[in-house]
Amino acid sequence: MEVYDSEEQQVEAIKEWWKENGKAVILGAVVGLGGLFGWRYYQDSALEAKELASESYTQAMTALLNQQPGSEDQVQSFIDANAKSEYSVLAALQLAKVQVEASQLDEALAQLEWAKANSKDEALKAVISYRIARIQAEQENYADALAELTNITDANWSGRIAELRGDIELRQGNEDAAYAAYSEAQQAMDASQTLQLKLDDLAK
Repeated sequence: MEVYDSEEQQVEAIKEWWKENGKAVILGAVVGLGGLFGWRYYQDSALEAKELASESYTQAMTALLNQQPGSEDQVQSFIDANAKSEYSVLAALQLAKVQVEASQLDEALAQLEWAKANSKDEALKAVISYRIARIQAEQENYADALAELTNITDANWSGRIAELRGDIELRQGNEDAAYAAYSEAQQAMDASQTLQLKLDDLAK
């Protein structure tokens, strides 16, 4: 580091340094402040967008729950307008539930397939795959339903998966396979209370 003999030399050196580097310093400051304000603006905009999506989701779900005229179209419009938001996935699940209750299984399956493809939440994907398998079973697409169940790897679902597998085997007339699946389900943490009844029926 250079040592200065006097304050005058220091002042002259600072002036010289500023002449050579001043523009770069100013530019760096402008860019830095611009980036800071830009990031804050982005965060504020993102927060505002989330709040708007949340409000729109609540309105659409309220309309659907109250079975208001045109509510299904309202929910679909919300899904289309917020396709990159997890709110749209939740909306698709609710719309699919209403469609199942109305026996619109093809439409419900399409909603669930879309939700599965667009969800980033692994826990939610397990729910979706399970519901897809149930619809496929109702449509007698047993092979597809069994294949869909293999997509669920969470151990917390083992009982429900085994029970549904048993239901599918039973519908196909495979009583031994159904009994084995129900017995497996009964050992799981999430075993349902109806399993013993199903096993008793098969044991008769």
